[in-house]
Amino acid sequence: MTVTAYTLAVMLDLFCLFLGYRFLFQPGPAAAGYGVAADPKGDAGAYLSVKGLKDGTFGVLGLALLAFAGAHAEAWFMLCVALVPLGDTLIVLRHGGARAVAFGIHFATAIVVLISAVLLFLV
Repeated sequence: MTVTAYTLAVMLDLFCLFLGYRFLFQPGPAAAGYGVAADPKGDAGAYLSVKGLKDGTFGVLGLALLAFAGAHAEAWFMLCVALVPLGDTLIVLRHGGARAVAFGIHFATAIVVLISAVLLFLV
């Protein structure tokens, strides 16, 4: 179980780094993949950069917690961070995005993050 807990946590943290990179360097496709299209050359550009910075920072923080503070600190972090994809689910629905994206990507991600937290608490 320990290997599974750590592997899932590292994968989720690396995924956050990937999302951060994508929003910073490929903001148009990243926004479309998020479920609410935005023009990075217009007013949305700054917000897409903020999202990229936030997601990347979550990835770095998660990896640092796992490496230097341990599984229980990472578990609490995952528990808190699960609020982000839950909020993303509501944002996509509120702004006319597809329900499939809201639930199939964002809500599903929240569930996986919560599973990760539970596994880390059990380590």
